[in-house]
Amino acid sequence: MNYKQINFLGDFISGKFIHGVKSDGQFKDTSPGDLSDQIMTVNFKLDHVDVACTEAKKSYLPWAKLSYDDRKKYILKLKDIFTAHESEMAEAIARDTGKALWDATTEAKALSAKIDITINESMKLVSEERITNALPNVDGVLRYKSRGVMAVVGPFNFPAHLPNGHIIPALLTGNTIVYKPSEQTPFVAQLYSQFIEKAELPAGVFNMVHGEAETGRRLVAHELVDGILFTGSYEVGLKIKQETLNQYWKILALEMGGKNATVVWDDADLDKAVYETIVGAYMSAGQRCSGTSKVILHDKIADQFTDRFYNTAKKLTINHWSKNPFMGSLINAQAVEKYVRFQEMANRENCESLMRGKSLDLDVKGHYVTPSIHLVKAFDPKSIYQKTEIFGPNVAIYRSSDFENALENVNSSGYGLCMALFTKNKELYNEALLKARVGLLNLNRTTNGASSRLPFGGMGKSGNDRPSGHFAVQYCTVPMASLEDPTELDKTKLLPGVTLE
Repeated sequence: MNYKQINFLGDFISGKFIHGVKSDGQFKDTSPGDLSDQIMTVNFKLDHVDVACTEAKKSYLPWAKLSYDDRKKYILKLKDIFTAHESEMAEAIARDTGKALWDATTEAKALSAKIDITINESMKLVSEERITNALPNVDGVLRYKSRGVMAVVGPFNFPAHLPNGHIIPALLTGNTIVYKPSEQTPFVAQLYSQFIEKAELPAGVFNMVHGEAETGRRLVAHELVDGILFTGSYEVGLKIKQETLNQYWKILALEMGGKNATVVWDDADLDKAVYETIVGAYMSAGQRCSGTSKVILHDKIADQFTDRFYNTAKKLTINHWSKNPFMGSLINAQAVEKYVRFQEMANRENCESLMRGKSLDLDVKGHYVTPSIHLVKAFDPKSIYQKTEIFGPNVAIYRSSDFENALENVNSSGYGLCMALFTKNKELYNEALLKARVGLLNLNRTTNGASSRLPFGGMGKSGNDRPSGHFAVQYCTVPMASLEDPTELDKTKLLPGVTLE
């Protein structure tokens, strides 16, 4: 294919793209779907973090002082730009991540949808409320005040949609942004920043700095940053927590992956269960925090489900993103190495390989792998394979006719993002609602995919009780209480011992 080489524009600070006089480092943006597609070379400068935070702080009060309607006008202009450039963004996402074009297009369309949902639905959660007689003859008012400068640290798997899910609520509620994208997907971040530039937001309201781990560390620990909105791995989320232990006042919204389970009971619609679980396990090559890692089957339907799941999985198409397959590539060589290593680990830990995952050679050279299935002979909560998030197209299949045992398995990894349950028995569903340590529980639907009209977040190693989605406006604001007394002082009701002169 003939790929368009992208000109690296630099960091986006105070309304314009800037380059450092001398860079502190460099990395190449290569498409994982075709290693001959050298998208661009990124030069980064560490002191741009300080410049960006300073500009965001400087622009905070003028932005926060604007009326909500005035801020909304800017964001609605951005929405029109997102919509007009959906195909351009979709191709950028596909090139940067290797995910299929249909998958990338779904993500690109979500950018404008997030704006609609935030304006039409989520902002109601932070609307002003007046409480008559909060104290005798005194009214109370509940308002939600913006926090200040918010650092957004983005992931590679949804390099546009997930940062956008933090950025839009933060901007609408009056905060300013410093965004650090994944070094795996700088092209998408640059294009996103170009859309911000076209929308003509006031200078300094949105800023973007490229870099590697040290850039992220400096950003989250910066004294001018008031909150950190992060989506990524548990390990990086833990480092962010550690870096900010002495800055306990900073709000941390950490969404950190999952080891998600699907439970299929004996009364389930098997056609639906097989299809939805295939989607949950293998969409985006398994690189979704909500992806299905474990499938727990009732003994009565286990053989039938497993046969149908295997036969469906082995027919999934895998190819370059432009061919619109079901599965594209993994993100890089390290992801392939980890995926293959866990195949061997599963075998060592007494699991049977029903479908072996391996590196795949195609006409284009990229980071492709085949999907895999392991049959787990015995549930073991101490097993490294059984409790680790692999972030690739692998599924572990268990059998259990004991629902309590199935829920124990669901809760065993320490993660707590998603669970799916396929059954017609509402009592089982109600039991799972009570006992499953997850933030999302779906009935007769895959673990994958979420609605921005609902909260999105997990328990345990999956998050820190700061759900995004519909609830993102809440961690972007501080609830502020006011008592408002319009009356004159009643001198007959002075407290004992007080004489007013």
